[in-house]
Amino acid sequence: MVISAPSGPRARALLASARARTVPSSTPPSLRRLRVAVAVLFGLDGFVFGSWAARVPDVSAATGAGHTALGVALLCLSLGALACMQATAALCTRFGTGRVAALAGVAASVSAVLPGVVGTLPALCAGLFLFGAVTGAVNVAANSVGVQVEARAGRPLLSGLHAAFSAGGLVGALVGGLASAVTGVAPHLAGVAIVGLLAMAWAGPVLVRGDRPQPVADLPEPAAEAPRGPRPTGVLVLLGAVAGATAYGEGALSDWGALHLREQLSAAPALAAAGYAGFSSAMAAGRLAGGRLVLAVGERRLLVGGSLLAAAGAVAAVTTTSLPIALAGFVLVGLGLANVFPLAIARAGALGGPSGVALSTTVGYTGLLGGPPVIGFLAEHAGLPAALGTVALMAVLAAVLVLGIEGEQVRRPPLPRRGWTQPVVFGRRPVAVVLRPVGVALRPAAVRAHVGACSYVRDLQLLEGSWTQVDQRV
Repeated sequence: MVISAPSGPRARALLASARARTVPSSTPPSLRRLRVAVAVLFGLDGFVFGSWAARVPDVSAATGAGHTALGVALLCLSLGALACMQATAALCTRFGTGRVAALAGVAASVSAVLPGVVGTLPALCAGLFLFGAVTGAVNVAANSVGVQVEARAGRPLLSGLHAAFSAGGLVGALVGGLASAVTGVAPHLAGVAIVGLLAMAWAGPVLVRGDRPQPVADLPEPAAEAPRGPRPTGVLVLLGAVAGATAYGEGALSDWGALHLREQLSAAPALAAAGYAGFSSAMAAGRLAGGRLVLAVGERRLLVGGSLLAAAGAVAAVTTTSLPIALAGFVLVGLGLANVFPLAIARAGALGGPSGVALSTTVGYTGLLGGPPVIGFLAEHAGLPAALGTVALMAVLAAVLVLGIEGEQVRRPPLPRRGWTQPVVFGRRPVAVVLRPVGVALRPAAVRAHVGACSYVRDLQLLEGSWTQVDQRV
């Protein structure tokens, strides 16, 4: 006798309920839990990289690498990161962003020990190439999961997640500085690896479960209408260029800022270090407030305004003879650049998924990795102040690039509903937009301008629907 399986909506609902009871691990984590896990991954990435950066002089001494040889080794780290980013996007699409992010976090923790156990320059180059490859994978995977978290939350969160990276980098650098006085490189980096593995023991399973599709009842309504089309490569490259132009300043100040304060303003070593600490702290604080700022002033204004603020701070820092003004300039650069990179990468993820994140991140990190060598070359020929002045030029370039991206590729600023006149920058020139009270017909320019926080939420809901469909197909 053949017994047919029950059919109909009620039978399917009962079967789904039974499966949920028998396999509790298949349920996706709560939004809050997933958000914390992604923040842990960002913080771990910063902590590992900050710990390594603090021991660069010790590693250089242990391998007998001079300035030129160390530059070659650091170039291997950069090449490893850039080489792995596109491959990580393909892995995220194939296996899920959470799984890849969890594996990348574990690999980054383990690979942190490599620079501490090598004794020759070729071994250091090979170790840094592998270390750079896994950190590049973490960057792409973490940003891709962060875009998914934004989509589930319906509000901008990626800037806050990047704040965890900044905070992790500061903690790693501080711990590394203290460890350099009491222990060798290998024991220190082994401890960093153990801390990273412990963190991923909790965060990894949460990230993996985050790949599970949400229940159908929880999906946003516009999911069925998710647009499908070719990847907007040109816009993704432009967004990567925006990120790279500002990352140029981050890399330049990280490596050359303290030297500028010591050589040009005769700052004591502690005050010179305070310049970078102020820059990093301002960047972390700006990223913590990034989500609120996007909803308050709009993505376009925050991108353009932040870039111009950073340019003003850089000009003040390199043209003044006053140490307090220079330190204040570093803080302004940190505040201005804080949200530009994460907002550009978030928008790339919203437009192109993991492959969009990988493309824009690859373009963006060329600025972060290429900035210090360019500054060094210019400093040798034109002086360090003139070389650091290019940070302001690159920030202005980022603002110009943002203004050149039209339409919904970068969300326009929200505008108040009540009637008043306000200058708003659209395209390449400012336009005075007059808004009428609610219920009165709006001019075409005002209709074109009336996109803001609500558009942000709709975009994220639409994105979540498309991510869920991809997860179900995988």
